[in-house]
Amino acid sequence: MRIVILILLISLATCAKLKSQSPQKLQSELQKTNYGRALLHLVELHSMAGGSVSELLDAIEELVNDLEDGLELLDFNFQRRTNEHNSLLVQLNQQIQQAQIDVSRSDDVIENLLIPRKEQLELRIATLEEYQEQNRQKVDEENLTREQEHEAYEAQVAELNDATAAVDDALSLLSTLNNPSLAQVKKFQNSLKKIESSIKPRSKMAPFLKALITLASNQNFSDQGVLSQIVDSLNEFRNAIVDSINDLSLQEVQDQEEFEARIEQLNAEYAEFQRQINALNVDLTATLEKIDQVTAFRDQRAADQTSYEQQLQLENDLYADEVQIYNDTKNEFQREQAISEQALQLVQSVDFSNIQV
Repeated sequence: MRIVILILLISLATCAKLKSQSPQKLQSELQKTNYGRALLHLVELHSMAGGSVSELLDAIEELVNDLEDGLELLDFNFQRRTNEHNSLLVQLNQQIQQAQIDVSRSDDVIENLLIPRKEQLELRIATLEEYQEQNRQKVDEENLTREQEHEAYEAQVAELNDATAAVDDALSLLSTLNNPSLAQVKKFQNSLKKIESSIKPRSKMAPFLKALITLASNQNFSDQGVLSQIVDSLNEFRNAIVDSINDLSLQEVQDQEEFEARIEQLNAEYAEFQRQINALNVDLTATLEKIDQVTAFRDQRAADQTSYEQQLQLENDLYADEVQIYNDTKNEFQREQAISEQALQLVQSVDFSNIQV
């Protein structure tokens, strides 16, 4: 029914300019267009059906009211959509801005806090590991030095023990000398040479040995006084050897204790380095995890920003299309409204009683 009335109204609007013309001329003009022929046909049907002009006027007035209501509803819906659009724009722009802030802050935290912290921890760990390596080198050096010192100690003790045995042999031989034969003297002198060969030239017992050899070389051992001097010298020499062995043994014990204390100290230092490394590794692991977390958050917020920007562009494009539709629809409503108002005036002034198609 509305389509029929619109066709009629358009035709009537066309005829508005011709109301000063005769009915024959009006009919001729209306027959030139489809809208006019439709109007004439509907008017003819209306006339044949015995319809009154007032019914047509009521229909047109109802259409005018419908168009006004439709236009108001169109404006209301568009205003509501505009409000929704503006609200969504504010929301999306705020979300974009907040995402940008989050991305910027995350980059700042990563670049200016977490990465320097990570590099600092890695450098500290590397330094401590270098200290540990130096510590182990010192342990190896201490072990080597101690091993060499102990070998020297054992060699010295063995040398002194041999000297002690040679002195004991000489003393034993002297105890049997009574008017010694040349062979016995020669044997004693050989014992002294054996003692001499077992003593290093720089040994503190070397002067005793030299004096003893000199004495023995110049005497024939027939003089008991000389023999007594030689025995005393040998005993003094033997006591010196024993004192040297005791001194070396005491020094060896002291050196071993100092070595063990030094190794204990080095091991304690190594353990402390390791404790610090373990603590730093915990901190480093936490820092790396934090970097991963902040990086993931930054990437997510960057993705959110892209999504919000896409939503904003989509909303703007969609709203632009809706604005175009609104404008086109409003123009159509206004055109129909104008035609309807003109048609209403025309129907009120035109006589349709003699119109025929």
